[in-house]
Amino acid sequence: MTKIDTEHAVQTRRATASGWLGSVLEYYDFFIYATAAALVFPQIFFPSTDPKVAIVASLATYGVGYVARPIGAFVLGHWGDTKGRKNVLLTCMFLMGFSTIAVGLLPTYNQVGLWAPALLVLLRLVQGFAVAGEISGASSMILEHSPFGRRGFFASFTLQGVQVGQILAAAVFLPLAHYMPEDAFNSWGWRIPFLLSFIVIIMGYVIRRKVDETPIFREEAKEGAPVRTPVIDAFKYYWRDMLRVACMALMNVIPVIATIFGAAYAVQPAYGIGFAKDVYLWIPVLGNCLAVLIIPFVGNLSDRIGRRTPIIVGALVSGLLAFAYLYAISIKSVPLAITFSLLMWGVVYQGYNAIFPSYFPELFPARTRVSAMAIAQNTGTTISALLPALFTIVAPPESRSIPLIVGSIAFAVTVIAAMAAWTARETYRIRSQDLGDPNAKPVPKDEYDRLRAAAIAQARADKA
Repeated sequence: MTKIDTEHAVQTRRATASGWLGSVLEYYDFFIYATAAALVFPQIFFPSTDPKVAIVASLATYGVGYVARPIGAFVLGHWGDTKGRKNVLLTCMFLMGFSTIAVGLLPTYNQVGLWAPALLVLLRLVQGFAVAGEISGASSMILEHSPFGRRGFFASFTLQGVQVGQILAAAVFLPLAHYMPEDAFNSWGWRIPFLLSFIVIIMGYVIRRKVDETPIFREEAKEGAPVRTPVIDAFKYYWRDMLRVACMALMNVIPVIATIFGAAYAVQPAYGIGFAKDVYLWIPVLGNCLAVLIIPFVGNLSDRIGRRTPIIVGALVSGLLAFAYLYAISIKSVPLAITFSLLMWGVVYQGYNAIFPSYFPELFPARTRVSAMAIAQNTGTTISALLPALFTIVAPPESRSIPLIVGSIAFAVTVIAAMAAWTARETYRIRSQDLGDPNAKPVPKDEYDRLRAAAIAQARADKA
């Protein structure tokens, strides 16, 4: 193996570790914020006796982070396409990490009054801004460093990091909330998980600063100045694929059903089901543990059979399982509800979740890749975040057919995602320099299999 091959293998591993750690940090921060918002923020930042603060609380609680996502997608997408993938990933990491640490240092309402909730909302906006560039930047960097025939496998680690981040957050936060005295937890214990983000920032910086800029981006820079307006070019030339990506990103309806609406349906007294709350705390933990194991296998499968088929199958089957999951809740069967939730979200949903980090950036050329993916994916994700409110409107607690109504909407959304994938072109056998070209010819299957086998053999030799 040549020195160039060795260095390429090292950069592939570093890029993958960089994307993985960034996702860990992103979703660790997201989950601890969500947990703290449910457990302690109402008492220490939003006292219910003050109606003004209650308004701020509602803004903070109901998706204020999503408000900044479209802005972050435009700004950070442009940054990644003009300044480089490494540059934007370091920016996202520091924005996310330091805003999370700052939450852990915030004074309470009793100390500074209205400044406390206002600062909390501001920091949440910064988090939402940073999130918008992380997945698209990390996916593009890993994709562009990966050997031909293994892009799906390596890019899938971006989403494995998402699952690990949520598991890590539960491992840190939930024991503190359970075992610490309530006064101590509300006073200072809740701050510990936020301050621990500093460790992840250091680890992420050490790895990310050692990752070279991707060969494709460097080649684009050699040929001339990067596109000055990648966002405009993305909308002008690739709006159809951006629309497809936005529709496929609606698949976020599945985790919404599993962990948000499903939990409310099972636990809230108004629905009359009466499941214990602590039971539903385990669904995200168990679902993420399953996903961590499954994601690399699905990513590797997409390198063998293509991206579109697993996404289409994953979308349609998980949509059908939404009926079964909601029905299990309606008949008050805890074992069935947990089983169907884990099957729907922890297993079948990964047919989409493990593959979109490679498939979405493969649909666009290097010069507009981060912008196009960031804008389109965050659009679909933001729309899906509004669905719990729609579910509550069309199927309020007094409805008699909640599983049918909500399940039908969820299935319709997954059908839209499947149709978007079906109309998109296959990309797994397109060479990296030709990605984004609708007329690019795929490498013949026999040659592709040979090149992929060689890449796998080389990776094994590197480990030996």
